[in-house]
Amino acid sequence: MLRRGLALGGGLLVLILLVLGVKGCLDARKNRALSDYADDVTQIVEETDQTSKSFFDKLSDPGELSVTDFIGQVDADRAAVDSYAARVDGLDTPGDMSHAQSTLELVYTLRSSAMNEIADKMSTALGDVGAEQATAAIAAQMRKLLASDELYAAVVRPEINNVLTDNGINGSDVPKSVFLDEGIGWLDEGEVSAALASVSGSSAATTTGVHGLGLIGTSVNGTELNPEATTSVLSEGTPEVEVEVQNQGDSTENGISVSVSAGGGALQGSIDTIAAGETATVSIPLTPAPSGEVTLEVEVDTVPGEQVSENNEASYSVVFE
Repeated sequence: MLRRGLALGGGLLVLILLVLGVKGCLDARKNRALSDYADDVTQIVEETDQTSKSFFDKLSDPGELSVTDFIGQVDADRAAVDSYAARVDGLDTPGDMSHAQSTLELVYTLRSSAMNEIADKMSTALGDVGAEQATAAIAAQMRKLLASDELYAAVVRPEINNVLTDNGINGSDVPKSVFLDEGIGWLDEGEVSAALASVSGSSAATTTGVHGLGLIGTSVNGTELNPEATTSVLSEGTPEVEVEVQNQGDSTENGISVSVSAGGGALQGSIDTIAAGETATVSIPLTPAPSGEVTLEVEVDTVPGEQVSENNEASYSVVFE
């Protein structure tokens, strides 16, 4: 009986040790996953802060940057923020971090959306025609950046760090992340306008050379439109408007915005760059798809230094069958 009791006790002890060992392994794996997640977030946040500093440093003091170079660098900052948002979406997220992760994704959606809109409006804001409206749109996007900062500070950072603390993990706390530069009142349209004025004032592109775009032609699903007559178009699925634009100046133009409306709100498209004398085409899907006879309005935004804009827009009467 004694030997049986000892054997049974030994078996129970081995079982307990096995359970504790398995639990210890699972806890270690969980903590490792939490720590790895926090490290990944930290790396993205630190790179984001560098991009933010680069963007607002050049906005505060563009130095000798030409308008073309300035717009090119803003486009690079926009692309960087888009890449951070994609990396956030692809994070391997432990279950305990799911709520913080969903809010972090919203933070980077706001940042990416704001930087894309700022980059799209920058060329117009640095020009003459439509500059006031474009500058106001840029200032409005600064509010999105502020909202992203507040969400990160109020939800993402404390939730991640609290989960780490609750699991006894030290040294992996995620840092602060403030994208909107707090040094200047960027929410004020006047401050944004003053900053952009220093860019255009230092740019040879706004005072020398010939700058201008021309709307060469418009087609829908391959059917060329005529501004002098009504054109019938077969509309199967979502019609696509193809707008051909020519650079009629003597300098390469970047970040060209094109808008199309068919009785509703304007739909936006963009052309990255057009060399002097060259043409480029942008395709813009018409959503929702129109039906019957509509007036199609097409407009190509002006570029900095463009003096004549009458050939940047056209109206077409189109019957969608």
